[in-house]
Amino acid sequence: MTTMTERSVETAEPAPRKSRKNNPEKTRENILQAAIAEFVLQGLAGARVDAIAERTQTSKRMIYYYFGSKEQLYVEVLEKLYGDIRSTEVDLHLGELEPRDGIRRLVEFTFDHHDANVDFVRIVCNENMHKGEYIKQSTAIRAMNKTVLHALGEVLERGAREGLFRQGLDALDVHLLISSFCFYRVSNKHTFGEIFQIDFSDEQNKARHREMIVDTVLRYLKP
Repeated sequence: MTTMTERSVETAEPAPRKSRKNNPEKTRENILQAAIAEFVLQGLAGARVDAIAERTQTSKRMIYYYFGSKEQLYVEVLEKLYGDIRSTEVDLHLGELEPRDGIRRLVEFTFDHHDANVDFVRIVCNENMHKGEYIKQSTAIRAMNKTVLHALGEVLERGAREGLFRQGLDALDVHLLISSFCFYRVSNKHTFGEIFQIDFSDEQNKARHREMIVDTVLRYLKP
């Protein structure tokens, strides 16, 4: 089932002209969505502000008015994509769950989010090609990513106190363990899928991989 967070480069719809006059926030959002589609297809170097303007039926001048430059627009795209996953994680309420259930919920959410948001994975891959040059320019991204580490750290500490998890676990290491599997199966699905003839979109494969990473993480956390 598709969700509000899913993005497809094929479905960026033009913004109505009326909304640009009456709703600046909607205009910015439309530009950001069109920019995501353009950056996914062309990368930062190949992306054209003209193409983004055409997707939104607006002008280059309007885009520069809101974002200043193509590079700043790209930074704000990164902030939006990271912000989407981080803001949704807050709604998981991990602190209200038994520690093992909290870990399961976090892993399942991370798996599902990456699976549904291919554009996020593609743009992060693109930013890695730039060696994180533009993420370095955003204090917002660093700040928002501290929230997941704080929430995860609290779950790990609570689990250790209750004898469910081993002592001395590093929240960043556990976050890396979870993210690496969930990210890789999306970022490398075409090459890995072709080499080993596996369909990552198959629902049975998804369910098996989802449970496998949950089980792997929980086994790693055991005393």
